[in-house]
Amino acid sequence: MKQHRVLFVALAVSTMSGCGHVGNGSGPEEEILKANMQQAGDLAEKLLDSTIASVSPSVEARQGPSSNPICTDFKNDATGTGQVKRGRYIVTVISAERRGSFMGVIERYWKKEGYEITAVRPHKERPAIFARTPEGFQLTAKIGHAGQAFFNVASPCVTESEVTVPPRPTPTPGSPEAEGLPYIESPFWSANTPAPSPSASGG
Repeated sequence: MKQHRVLFVALAVSTMSGCGHVGNGSGPEEEILKANMQQAGDLAEKLLDSTIASVSPSVEARQGPSSNPICTDFKNDATGTGQVKRGRYIVTVISAERRGSFMGVIERYWKKEGYEITAVRPHKERPAIFARTPEGFQLTAKIGHAGQAFFNVASPCVTESEVTVPPRPTPTPGSPEAEGLPYIESPFWSANTPAPSPSASGG
């Protein structure tokens, strides 16, 4: 995943280099501001995909809501920049006994990737973790009603541009997925006993 971020920053620099915007000694967060919304959206999707892929045993994920709000100044005037927000929701049931282990997998992965953990909500039923990447992307992992996990990412404000919104398949009416709750049972994550050890939960 770190390679994707390096390539993304390099692309942002090359995109703007002909316009004289590249400064000397800029860090990841400064370089991301030279990217456009499509590039930020692509990285947001990779951040979500790699986070979910870090969970072992694997869980089933679905495309969540997306939005691309325009960034404004203190007068509420457009600034020529926009933000990209992307999400995923998990349809695998995460039992109350396994939620702490599940969130531990995410926290360890984010730390390994060099993300800053900005806050943790150690709630037994609805825990949450908040993090920030070196490029300024804000990440959230949380457990909601009925043990459903949600992942969200929001980019910093970047150059306004056209941006592709990932499609969200329409669930079949009357299906478990149409109810909006997790419905896939996992022998590991849905078990009603504590996880045996961090390594067994994919850490």
